[in-house]
Amino acid sequence: MTRDLLRRRFDEQPELHPGLSWEYVEQRLADHPDALEVIARMDETGGEPAVVFVDEKSGEVVFCDCSKESPAGRRSLCYDDEALRKRKRNPPAGSAIAQAQELGVELMGEELYRMLQQRMEFDTKTSSWVLTPDDVRQRGGALFCEHRYGRTFTFHNGADSYYGVRGWRGVLRV
Repeated sequence: MTRDLLRRRFDEQPELHPGLSWEYVEQRLADHPDALEVIARMDETGGEPAVVFVDEKSGEVVFCDCSKESPAGRRSLCYDDEALRKRKRNPPAGSAIAQAQELGVELMGEELYRMLQQRMEFDTKTSSWVLTPDDVRQRGGALFCEHRYGRTFTFHNGADSYYGVRGWRGVLRV
């Protein structure tokens, strides 16, 4: 992932990061040189990461997967490794949580997912696992979101379920 590609996405999608300057992003990347490697891995799996906002409390620049549909290289996974271990028949290749950890990112939460949907529509044909509250996960479930009919929906499924059109979106704070 080159800075040039990130800069191009930054310039082409101003609605994602209103009021943010590229100079600030550039400085944060200079202060965190390993971030470009993580962003490259996000991109290699189809995430099309882009700058979304600055966390006002921490000053961190937040990069999110902004691909139109759930990243193609991150689909057909159950929610986490616990669900993967419990899946007796036809287990998927892995889990969303484990893959996020391998990439060095967080799984996007529902609140951020909804905020991004207000800036651009995505997951109109796919869905994405989102970070699931412990009380839901302890009962065997997990949450996913998608955007249909001009609305963003949050649903639940067994954490061990997986579908060819369900992936996950990552978040990196730099």
